Amino acid sequence: MANDFLFSDEPEQPAEKVNQGYWKVIIVDDEPEVHAVTKLALSDFEFQDKKLKFISAYSGKEAQEIIVQHPDAAIVLLDVVMETDDAGLKVAQFIREVAHNHHARIILRTGQPGQAPERQVIVNYDINDYKSKTELTAQKLFTVVMSSLRSYRDILSIEKSRLGLERIIIASRDLFSAHSMDNFIHGVMQQLTSILGTVDEALYATSLVASNPDDVESNLIVFAGQGDFEKSEGKPIDEVLSIEQLQACNLALSQRSIVYKDNYLFAYCSSRCNHNSMLYVSGIPKQLNATHKHLIEIFAQNVQVAFENVQLQSEIEDTQREIVYRLSEAVEQRSEETGNHVKRVSLISYELACDYGLSEADAEILKHAAPLHDIGKIGIADTILHKPDTLDENEWKIMQTHATKGHEILKNSRRSIIQAGAILAQDHHEKWDGSGYPEGKSGEQIHVYGRIVALADVYDALRHKRCYKAAWPIEKVLDELTLQKGRHFEPKLVDIFIENIAKYEHILKIYPDK
Repeated sequence: MANDFLFSDEPEQPAEKVNQGYWKVIIVDDEPEVHAVTKLALSDFEFQDKKLKFISAYSGKEAQEIIVQHPDAAIVLLDVVMETDDAGLKVAQFIREVAHNHHARIILRTGQPGQAPERQVIVNYDINDYKSKTELTAQKLFTVVMSSLRSYRDILSIEKSRLGLERIIIASRDLFSAHSMDNFIHGVMQQLTSILGTVDEALYATSLVASNPDDVESNLIVFAGQGDFEKSEGKPIDEVLSIEQLQACNLALSQRSIVYKDNYLFAYCSSRCNHNSMLYVSGIPKQLNATHKHLIEIFAQNVQVAFENVQLQSEIEDTQREIVYRLSEAVEQRSEETGNHVKRVSLISYELACDYGLSEADAEILKHAAPLHDIGKIGIADTILHKPDTLDENEWKIMQTHATKGHEILKNSRRSIIQAGAILAQDHHEKWDGSGYPEGKSGEQIHVYGRIVALADVYDALRHKRCYKAAWPIEKVLDELTLQKGRHFEPKLVDIFIENIAKYEHILKIYPDK
């Protein structure tokens, strides 16, 4: 038995605490002993796994410099009387009014209460507590620091919520105002980045574009993606995700919730139209706080609504454009011109507008409005429209009225495309030298839309057969355009047109007469 040794169990080592950072405390006092005593009294202080980090300033001027360098300081222990009787009060004023720091908690300490009466200081200065050094025992110092830190923590929480709400409002505004499905996923990524701080790639899949939206499990189709998913559009979601990712996706779908993994998430997007959609985002911060998760939840709830609004807006705009084209084609067919004439004029006008320097938005409007330039011909008799010979003087006057008729038909619309069509109808027969109709405008009095479409319209008409003429070869057309430079057409436009003629000729080849 003597050889049997019993060893007591070694005490378990306490788990090492993870350093969660520090609460910064700025001590402002001209007495070094005050700094030493304060640090000693609070040496073992800890709040929410954070210790205190002390920063010392020994004068009002030094305190102002330190406050600017450390805007994230939680508490300022501030002496009133230093190099001057009111040096501390000036520092308090500087913190709030110059540095615009309204988060830091200011605790005013004074050894001479008579120099700055408490009531007057509390009323006139934005401080959070006022203590006499003689009454500030170690326990009272502990209590005031603890209560101040709690206030500071709550203020930061409110501020984060405010900033988060602001970001959500901006995100919703940007997504709901989007008019392009192509920009949708980019907008989602941009707004999530502003909320989370970092995002690597994203994927948006929905049953809305599936052939059978009711079959939820097998018909989540990738609508848009970024990063590795950029080329996954149109594919079923189970073909582009890994097994682990698909499991997380199915869990989010079945629970209609958000599933968080190490560095990515799947968020189920609720729909007002009973469609199922899923948002995948990777590269998110590993430590997401409650505020971030709440913002992601709000964002996911609104993404699907934004998507449906963007899709509806696109469908409305596409419908409007199709109606414009079909109506214009009907008018052109009455004139015994092919429907492709309006399509060619539309595309040529767009390219010429871009080459001329118009913005992309203006060029797009012009492209979709160009087919309306001859809409007034709907009010011209067939006998005039189809006459193979030269029109007599009276017939020509009647033909000229189509410009005014077209303007009258379109002018009262509030839609940008129709408004542009009204301008084109009225101005596309005006000439640079003032010899055109219906109003004899000249130069820049003619709207730029009218100047561009006039050139595109004449070019296309000359290059194709009409009931009153044969198609002209390109050389003859270019000679005519050069001749009409400064007469019928704006000189700058003619130069740009001739310089880029290959581009416009290519449009004629793509859309020939039927």
